[in-house]
Amino acid sequence: MCSAKADQPPSRDVTHPSLDAMSGESRGCLQRGNELSRSVHTPLSAQEADHAPGRSVGVVCKARLVVDQGRRLLDRVLAGVPAGESPLTHARDLPLRQADHVEWPSWAAGPVVAAFTEIGVREPWRHQAEAASLAWSGQHVVLATGTASGKSLAYQLPVLSTLLADTKATALYLSPTKALGADQLRSLDELGIKGIRAAAYDGDTPMAERDWVKAHANWVFTNPDMLHRGILPQHPKWLRFFRRLKYVVIDECHSYRGVFGSHVALLMRRLRRVARKYGADPIFVLASATVADPSSSAERLLGVPVSAVVDDYSPRASRTVALWEPPLTSLEGENGAPVRRSAGAETSRILADLVIEGARSLAFVRSRRGAELTALGAQRILSEVDSELPGRVAAYRGGFLPEERRALEKALSTGDLLGVATTNALELGVDIAGLDAVVVAGFPGTFASFWQQAGRAGRSGDSALVVFVARDDPLDTYLVHNPAAVLDRPVEATVLDPLNPYVLGPQLACAAAEMPLTPACLPDFGGPVAEAVLADLVAEKLLRRRPAGWYWASHDRPHAGVDIRGSGGDQVAVVESDSGRMLGTVDPGSACWQVHPGAVYLHQGRAYVVDDLDVESGLAMVHREDPEWTTQPRDCVDITVVREVERADFGGVSVCLGEVEVTTQVVGYLRRLPSGVVLDQIPLDLPEQTLQTRAVWYTVDESLLFDAGVEAKRIPGALHAAEHAAIGLLPLFATCDRWDIGGVSTALHPDTGMPTVFVHDGHPGGAGFADRGHSALRAWLSATRSAISSCSCPMGCPSCVQSPKCGNGNEPLDKAGAVLVLDVVLSKIA
Repeated sequence: MCSAKADQPPSRDVTHPSLDAMSGESRGCLQRGNELSRSVHTPLSAQEADHAPGRSVGVVCKARLVVDQGRRLLDRVLAGVPAGESPLTHARDLPLRQADHVEWPSWAAGPVVAAFTEIGVREPWRHQAEAASLAWSGQHVVLATGTASGKSLAYQLPVLSTLLADTKATALYLSPTKALGADQLRSLDELGIKGIRAAAYDGDTPMAERDWVKAHANWVFTNPDMLHRGILPQHPKWLRFFRRLKYVVIDECHSYRGVFGSHVALLMRRLRRVARKYGADPIFVLASATVADPSSSAERLLGVPVSAVVDDYSPRASRTVALWEPPLTSLEGENGAPVRRSAGAETSRILADLVIEGARSLAFVRSRRGAELTALGAQRILSEVDSELPGRVAAYRGGFLPEERRALEKALSTGDLLGVATTNALELGVDIAGLDAVVVAGFPGTFASFWQQAGRAGRSGDSALVVFVARDDPLDTYLVHNPAAVLDRPVEATVLDPLNPYVLGPQLACAAAEMPLTPACLPDFGGPVAEAVLADLVAEKLLRRRPAGWYWASHDRPHAGVDIRGSGGDQVAVVESDSGRMLGTVDPGSACWQVHPGAVYLHQGRAYVVDDLDVESGLAMVHREDPEWTTQPRDCVDITVVREVERADFGGVSVCLGEVEVTTQVVGYLRRLPSGVVLDQIPLDLPEQTLQTRAVWYTVDESLLFDAGVEAKRIPGALHAAEHAAIGLLPLFATCDRWDIGGVSTALHPDTGMPTVFVHDGHPGGAGFADRGHSALRAWLSATRSAISSCSCPMGCPSCVQSPKCGNGNEPLDKAGAVLVLDVVLSKIA
């Protein structure tokens, strides 16, 4: 039986030596030998089976040294690499997994079973039937299995059977993205079951259709944003729907983490409260990628006990997972550091090779701009091979207009596009079958996301290739040189904090506006913590306290002003000056970074230059231009300690967790040529941004640093380097990435009076990341020290201590000093 790591590789696999260690002749022999091999699988012995936690019931196969599609594609992207210069650091073959089917549950409605049989589903997999039966019996349930494990059927079966048995019953489906909701609605429509009136109700739903959905739909497909802003505030108009609400489906629930997850957790409590008002008590069915302890995670999200189904009995094609470190170039970067070929450029080349090979491929890239550049790079390479091939590659990202997204999704599903460079918008989105390869350009922040992205490959039954291309980043470098940290590590638990006052306050205001809060409501919202937050809302005159409870004190509802995505407000629209056409949107919190005046903005492969940014009105005006440079913002950051929550002293070293205020201001930007040469620095006058959040920090007595060999003039650079590396490694211990967190280091902080390193959450009130770092401080700083000391660069580079988001241009940095600082801290906190 499978463990909760169902979409991770079994421990029994075949690992090939790194091609770096082979001579050109040996590599050629390996490749020629592969070309002559055939796929041969043999059952594991009983002893081997005991050590294969990812196996399913049935035959678990091990791959011998064989050629299959995954290895063939890997050989293709390695072709032409000079001997001794291979970027491949490790490759592992993950074996085939056989399916285990069971009979349809006796309670399943005949028309539903017939519809599934008609589309080729003759029997469900065991985990599908188990989860569906738990939901049918009235239990809240979370199904946490791998990508392509048929989670949709597990909730469709009980919901559809109920809707057919009770013609007045209703159901609600929630997904984190509109693309996923639209895709699930399409798959439901394809079943063609009479009596099911399923409809979308989201931001893309025409106004003329919305009244029909309220009045007639019995299965509504929406997202947390629309539930928050459009449904719960208008719940009297949804009386028919809420009165007979039987099921709530929460798809891809592992994506609800951090501030967003905290908002959604309270949103679910608001939903349950409104449903109870109309006499309903719906069953929640959650679908998740593999996460640690899914039952507890789901309970934190819903506030009620949840049963978990974690054993995965679906088939899985064999896959080859390759860890890839782009080679060094002859260029020098900041402070003379060696420059690696970028992960984006490397991914463009890999994607182009895969398209030439005819392999249907996705490349997951970390940023919107990166997705655009990766697609452009692949198109440029392909144009030199065949003039028709560039049209088979495109970018897909958030910020596109709805019609653009739909056109790309259709081209993906039909196969008109062979290669797509995407942000994580397609990690959870469209169900794309038959992919031959996935390229993950940069660690996506969590191992759950990594395996979710990797799971898009091998879905057609054939073997497939997964390539993890490391960015020039401490964490990525650590992972590609420590394969066990990627391939053998359990996935994380989700981190969310519904008691965050910056989240709880706005959510309680929304709940009170929907209907008055009473003392009986408060246990669901945090009990005494909620009561304290309500007192603050009363003091701010947002609520009125009466004997019966708390009442909203305004005619205007608060929902529109509460951003559950945690981006800090309404999106900033990017508009073309000449035509008035809206190109896309950016988060308000990142607007000063992404669309400051003079910034180069990419959209659909075209470059624009920003003329003006009006933060207050949420508008960035741009014009079409193709400059030869890129832009990089520079900022100033200050941090103030508001309150120490925890403190521990270790004889000259102190470790603290607490609340801080971070003030950031973008003060200028660099114009940089593709070679890395800086043309100039242009000043900017943009408003300060203030963030109240949580941080973990440590202080070190100067005398300890002096004794360790770090003299006074080296302290700023040593602390700065240690801070950068710690930010890069925190995602190993918390469900975040480095863009969710920030840091500040100083040789003399006014609040501590000592050399201090801060790492803080990047969201108001905190998202739990600093707390997780504090609880794992020794392991976190040990990994940080290891990452710095094991890097072969002499003075510090992006693989160890330089940061792509440093507003100080990575100055000053002292790599050797950082190791000494961490040695001092680790010796004291042992």
